[in-house]
Amino acid sequence: MDANGQARAARHAPGGSGQGRDLFASLRSGPFGGPTPAVAVLLVLMPFALPSSTMATEILIFATATLACNLLLGYGGLLSFGQAIFFGSGAYLSSLTMMRLGAGLLPALLVAVVAGAVSAALVGALSVRRTGIYFVMMTLAFNQTAYFIAYTLSDWTGGDNGLLDVPRPPLALFGVTLADLSSATAYYVFTAVIFLLIFIAVRRVIASPFGSTLIAVRENEARALALGYDTRNFKIAAFAVSGAMTSLSGALYAMLLNFAPLENIQLSMSENIVIMTVIGGTGSLLGSLLGAGAWVIVSDMLAEIWPRWLILTGGALILIVLFLRGGLWGGVESLMRRFGGGVPYAADGASDAAGPPAQPVE
Repeated sequence: MDANGQARAARHAPGGSGQGRDLFASLRSGPFGGPTPAVAVLLVLMPFALPSSTMATEILIFATATLACNLLLGYGGLLSFGQAIFFGSGAYLSSLTMMRLGAGLLPALLVAVVAGAVSAALVGALSVRRTGIYFVMMTLAFNQTAYFIAYTLSDWTGGDNGLLDVPRPPLALFGVTLADLSSATAYYVFTAVIFLLIFIAVRRVIASPFGSTLIAVRENEARALALGYDTRNFKIAAFAVSGAMTSLSGALYAMLLNFAPLENIQLSMSENIVIMTVIGGTGSLLGSLLGAGAWVIVSDMLAEIWPRWLILTGGALILIVLFLRGGLWGGVESLMRRFGGGVPYAADGASDAAGPPAQPVE
C-alpha cells in the first residue's frame, strides 16, 4: 500500500487522524462516553453488591451532594462549609411542600432545587467577597445561622424532633401515576436515574466554556480578571448550581428516611460532605461516588464494632490526605497506570489523551 493509502487508512482508524479520530474522541468524551457507561454499570450492580437497596440509595444521595461540593472545591477551588444549608433547606422545604400544600413528588423536588439555587446564590454573593480562610469562615457562619433559624422555627421544622412522617408520594405527571416509589427497590431506581442524569449534566458543565473559565479562575484568578472575566459572577453561578444539586439530595434523603432531622442542617453535615469529597478525590466526578460509598459503607460497619467509630474514620482520612492526595480515585488511577499502562478517561471524565486534569490550588 502506498503512502496515500496508509494515510486514508489512518484517517478511518479509531486512533488515526482526521474525521475518524475526531468521531472516536467525541464518543469517548461525549455526555454518554467516558466514565458514564461505567457509572451506569455500577448503578445496576450496587443493589446486588450491597446489603440493602436502602444503603445503595443513601450512597447515591450523598454522592449527589458530593458532586455538588466537588464542583465548588475541585473545580472552583472554593472550600465551603455551608453545604448543609442547602441540604437541610431542601429536606425541609420539599417536606413542607408535600405535608402542608399536598403537592406531589415532582413539584416538591422542583421547590427544593429552586430554593437551593436561590439560597446558594445569596450565600455565595456574600461569601465570595472574601478569600482564603475568611471565605471559609463566612460559609461556616452562614451554616451556623441557618441551623439556629431551623432550631428556632420549631413550628415549621420540628426543632430537635425534626419533621416526622415525611411522605414519599408516587412519581406522577399530569395526574397520571408513572411509578409507585413506596418500595426500597423502586425508590433506588428513581434515585439512580436522577443521579445518572446529574452526573451527565455536571460533565457537560465542566466541559463547557463556563467550566473551563471556572478552572481558570481557580488556577489564577488575577490572570482571569486581567483577561476580562467577572470572576465573582462565575463563583456565584457555581454556588447556585452546587446549591441546587445539594438541595435536591437533601429532599431525596428526607423521602428516603420519611423524616427530616435537624442534623441535616448542622455543621457536621457540611463536614461530612467535604470529607466525602476529599476521600473520593477533589476534581474527580467518579471520586464523588467512591467517596460517598466509602463513607457510608465504612461508617455503617464501624458503628457496629465501636461506638467511637469517628476516631477510626478520622485516622483513615489523615492517611488518605498524607498518602493519597488524589483521593481514592487517584489511587485507582495510579494502579491502572502501573498495571494497565493508562486510564480510559481522566478524573473529570475527559479523554485521557488530553492529559491529567489540573489539580486544585493547595
